[in-house]
Amino acid sequence: MRRVRYRVAASLDGYIAGPKGEADWIIMDPEIDFASIFNQFDTFLVGRGTFEAMLRARNAAIPGMKMFVFSRTLQQSDYPDVTILSENAAKTVSSLRKKPGKDIWLFGGSSLFSSLLNEGLVDTIEVAVIPVLLGEGIPLMLSSAPQTKLKLTGHKIYGTGIVSLEYAIQKRRTKRRAG
Repeated sequence: MRRVRYRVAASLDGYIAGPKGEADWIIMDPEIDFASIFNQFDTFLVGRGTFEAMLRARNAAIPGMKMFVFSRTLQQSDYPDVTILSENAAKTVSSLRKKPGKDIWLFGGSSLFSSLLNEGLVDTIEVAVIPVLLGEGIPLMLSSAPQTKLKLTGHKIYGTGIVSLEYAIQKRRTKRRAG
């Protein structure tokens, strides 16, 4: 089964974007092999806000990637190169996981991540911690996300001060009912 990997950059104080969606604070470290990273995936999952930020940066189309945008306001006819989904995120992601292919990159944002985490559909969290404090912005996850145990599976420190952390999500056990 394909894995859903929340792979994201975050400030040291836990924000994935500035208050207006800014990402200009993210350092592009020459040691990071972005081609190798992108080669691990064939599908992107993004929320509306992340998609709109990608459009502003003119990076919305990524060759060789299928992109699913979860939005209640965007219209499919306006974005023919991506798939716009307004409901059933969990059902869609469950179905995608069962299809053959590479891993699935949960690219953003925090609302989509929190929703899929709550459904048990995220396998790993991979955060590149950028050495900056934003003070405010879009958080890594919403406060309504469930408490989740993680297991460190990898880490790397780069010369620019970026710290890459990779965690596997520990599957939650369902409580047994007495009786």
